[in-house]
Formats: sequence, structure tokens, C-alpha cells
Amino acid sequence: MKHRVHVECYSGSRYAERPVSFEFLGQTHVVKDVVQTWRSPAALHFRLRTEEDESFELTYDEGTDDWLIDSLAASGSEAKERESMREVLAKRIGAVPPSGIRKFFDIIATMDDVISLGVGEPDFVTPAHITQAGIRSLEGGATSYTSNAGILELREELSKHLSRLYGVEYDPADELLISVGVSEALFLALMAIVEPGDEVIVPEPCFVSYKPGVIFAGGTPVTVEAKVENQFQITAGDIEAKITPQTKALLIGYPNNPTGAVMSRERLGEIGALAEKHDLIVLSDEIYDRLVYGVEHVCFSSLPNMRERTILLSGFSKTYAMTGWRLGYAAGPAGILAGMQKAHQYIIMCAPTTAQVAGIEALRHGEDAVQEMLREYDQRRRVIVDGLNTIGLPCVEPKGAFYAFPSIQNTSLSSEEFSEKLLYEQKVAVVPGTAFGESGEGFVRCAYATSLVEIEEALGRMEDFVKQHRK
Repeated sequence: MKHRVHVECYSGSRYAERPVSFEFLGQTHVVKDVVQTWRSPAALHFRLRTEEDESFELTYDEGTDDWLIDSLAASGSEAKERESMREVLAKRIGAVPPSGIRKFFDIIATMDDVISLGVGEPDFVTPAHITQAGIRSLEGGATSYTSNAGILELREELSKHLSRLYGVEYDPADELLISVGVSEALFLALMAIVEPGDEVIVPEPCFVSYKPGVIFAGGTPVTVEAKVENQFQITAGDIEAKITPQTKALLIGYPNNPTGAVMSRERLGEIGALAEKHDLIVLSDEIYDRLVYGVEHVCFSSLPNMRERTILLSGFSKTYAMTGWRLGYAAGPAGILAGMQKAHQYIIMCAPTTAQVAGIEALRHGEDAVQEMLREYDQRRRVIVDGLNTIGLPCVEPKGAFYAFPSIQNTSLSSEEFSEKLLYEQKVAVVPGTAFGESGEGFVRCAYATSLVEIEEALGRMEDFVKQHRK
């Protein structure tokens, strides 16, 4: 049953765009999350959850200017059934919060004219010759499963690719595995090596999947802060301070998402020596390996004595603008890869055939497109970093990926507050640093995978915003 209700909306937005609290049955409820927003012909609808963890649906009737409310909280047998289902869910699911990135993307989807510096994917389309290779494979009837490990021809091209770039050799037969994006490769690697009680050291700020992946595999993530004074490069000393008898592995991602940091050969060498000293497996996520600016990317498995203790993870999404193709890979010792493939064959079977054929074309003939995109990213990188520093958001120069990670400590806002207010007041989307771990507080992530025109417009809006919220 619906009732009229008084609702307070976020002051920086258009009316009825973002309810933040409401009075119902004599009690004030503060909105914790807007779970879903949609529009019917005459009304706006908001499904939300309050600080008391109760669910409601608010409806704003644009014709009568009235708010209506419908309590979705269960009672009696329904409440017992829901409680029972919560008990059925595995504790590891409850231990992982929803992605901090998705929350903002959901809000963006309800708004018009937003400039997004939030989405971590290329704004380029896949190069035409790569797409055409996939189309030809479909037209030629290549619509069957492939080997669990992936098309041998693709693995052979990957082997040559890694040897050519980094001088590290992998046997296509049993040391390379094609996956559904690098995300699947990461989960397979963790599943293959992590036992309950094992600890995995994870430097942060880090990609949002790292810590949940460890938890889902039954392990315990142990975070180490990558400090801004070190250009967000993690040090061997920081890592060693967190090593215990339960430490099994180290999970690193450089070039880094969200900071754009690139590790020097010297620091990686020190971490390699530490891994050898403590007999650690290293999972190295190098999905941004080709997107570096004026520095070298050092493949971790190419370091002395590291090939046999490294699981190299990468893919095609960022380098070749192939995010939607979902094509990644893992490279490593045959014994570990066999374990990963066992999980892969039961969970996935194989990566999409069409994407694998396109991947072969990308490796053989995609370099010119890579260099063209790299030049464009580099131009955008310089514009956004200079702009952020100019408007009072100090930013360490990112040497890789397509992210800037400016400090917002010159404002009076937390990372979450900054991101939300900027979105509603200036219609610019960034991601709060806390989406990438607690050490991201005081920063926001700005992706420069969008046009220069939009970057410059976003910087102008952000300058106005910073002036209004400066300490």
C-alpha cells in the first residue's frame, strides 16, 4: 500500500533526482543506497535501502508533485524465509561488499549529459581488421568449441609475442591458457593455488577484483599500502613487513589501476628476490603492459629466477580495444597451468571461438593500431595531469594505463562525497579512491579514455567545483 510522504533530496541536484532522507510513520529514514532508478510515463521511481537496512520504493509523481512510498520490508513468514536464505548463502559472499565502481555507474545511467571519467575501458572501437577477422570466422562456420586451453594457433602467436617483447619463453602446448578476459584468468590462478587459511599480499590501491578474488578462493587478503611519496610503487620492505608463515602469494598489478603507476626494474627485482627468499608465488596482472609512456614495462616473469614462480596474467581488452570480446590469458609453469585449466574446463569450457580468431589477427597485425592509440592516450594524459594540478588537485604523473589519481585533500570532502557531489553538481563522473581500498581515501580516479574535448570540458567543471569546496 502506498502512502504520501515528505522526502528530502540532495541539494546539488535537480528536484527528485536523488532522495537522501524521508519521513515515514513518524520516523526519519536516511537513505543508504539507491538500489535502482527507473522512469514510467508520469513518474520517477527509486528503490532504495535505508541506514536501518530496510527496503522501500519511492515514487515521484511529476503531475501532482507528490511523493509516494511503498515499504518493501518483509514481515511474518516472508521475513523468516528471507532470513533463512541469508543463512544459506556462503559467508565468503557476505564478506565481499558490492563494487564501489558499479554504484556510480548505476547513478550515471539515470542522468543525461554526464562527462564520464569513470569508465575503465578504451573509447576506441576494435580496429576494423581485427573485427573483420572475427566476422570471417563466423561466416566460415567457426562456431564450435575450441580446446580447453584455447586455439593452438593463438597460443603459438602469444608465445612469440611474449618472447619478442620481453624475452620470456612459454611453451604453447602447456604453459599458456586462453581465458574469458583476464578476470577469469585471475580467478583461476587464485583457485588453483590458494588453500583455506592461506594469505595473499595485495598492494593497494588496487583493482576492485583482487581482494574479493582471494576471499572467493578461500584465502585471506593482506593489504599493503602503495604510498604516494613513492609514486604509488610498492616496495619490498613494505611487503616483507606483512609476510607471515601463512603467506602463500603476492598479487600485483602494474601498470596500475587506479594510480597509473609503473614499477621500476630495480624495485621489481627487489620484490623478486623477496619472493624467492620466502618461497612466494607471484600473480602479476599486466593487462596494461603496452600502455606505458616514456618508460619501459618490465614483465615480472622475465626477471632472474622469476619465471618458475610467476603466473603472468594479461589480455587483449586494453591494448587492442577489445573489452567486449572477453579474451585474456595466463602464462606460467605447466603444473600450475594444468590446475588452472582443470577449473577452467568445468566452469567455462573455453573462451569464445570468434574472439580467439580475432586475437590471432590482433597479435599478427595490430601493432600500428596499438601505437596510434598509445599516442592519443599520451596526449590526453598530459592534458589531464596538467589540468588537475592547475586547478588544485595535485596529481602524481601516471606512467601507464589510462588513469590519473589526483589528491582531493585540498577540499573539505571525503573521496565518496567528492565523487557524488561532483556528479550531481557538475555532471562529471569520477570514481572515489576508496573503491580501490581504504588507502585510496583522499584520492579519486579519473580515466582519460575519453576524448580531449570532453577531458577539457570536465576539467573546467571540476575547477568550478573545487573553488566551491576548497578548504
